[in-house]
Order: sequence, then structure tokens, then C-alpha cells
Amino acid sequence: MKINLIAIGKKMPSWIQTGIEHYQKQLPSGMNFNLITIEGQKRKNTSIEQIKIAEGELLLNASAGSNLIIAFDENGKQNSSKEIANSLQNWQQNGVSVALLIGGADGLSEQIKKQAHQLWGLSNLTLPHSMARLLAVEQIYRAHSLLTNHPYHRE
Repeated sequence: MKINLIAIGKKMPSWIQTGIEHYQKQLPSGMNFNLITIEGQKRKNTSIEQIKIAEGELLLNASAGSNLIIAFDENGKQNSSKEIANSLQNWQQNGVSVALLIGGADGLSEQIKKQAHQLWGLSNLTLPHSMARLLAVEQIYRAHSLLTNHPYHRE
């Protein structure tokens, strides 16, 4: 199994990077989790739609070879931690290569939304994209802890 969290934007606050590294270190090496960051497109003389299309192409290129593409979108299905754990278990059992996509500041292109196998939402709140990365990694760790009966997850 392989999970790539692919996100537009390279600049993150140091506390976000520290949080991501914290959860990444706790994941088993067999999970093969990677954070891939892609430089956002320049806004000068470019429409928002053109930016989203260009960033979408970069996300799709970075997700090449993945069996399952899940894009995070404000209108996506909000899963419980247990549902994410069930997904993770399924991915592990089937050796699935997963790409989790987080768009840029203007969101995802329609192409990404159509080509993604699933659309997931993280919250009804509007989140900074760097926070979305941290939440995604934390939920992968939480799912792992649920599957291994680790006391991290409490109900």
C-alpha cells in the first residue's frame, strides 16, 4: 500500500510542518505515506479558472500510477474516523496505491472533481490549505490507531 498526499503550495507555517512530521513519524513504514507539494501557479495575468486547470493537471500528473484518487473538496462526503479506518483497512488488504489531492487557494478544477474516484470533505468550516494537510495526515494516523487498537483514538 502507498498513500501520497499531494497538495498545491509549498509554503507552510513551521507549526503545520512540525505537526505533519509528528504524525508521519508515527505511521508504520509499510504504509509508505508521502507528502508531495507542488508549487502553486502565479496569479499575474491569469484567470482563476486557468490557475485551477493548470494546478489540476499538475495534481493529476503527480498522482499517475495511483489506483485510487481521492480529492478533498468542500462539497465532498464527510467521513467519520471509523469510515476512514475502514477505507484504510481495505487499501491495505488490496495493496492499493492512493493519491489524496488538496487543491490550491482557489480550489479544484472541474477536471479533478470528475476524474477523482471519490470526493471527501474534511469539515464544513473553511480551512487554510496547510491546515487541511495536517488534518488529512492526522486522520490517516487516527485510522491506523483504530485498526491497531492503539489508545490514541477515544470515543
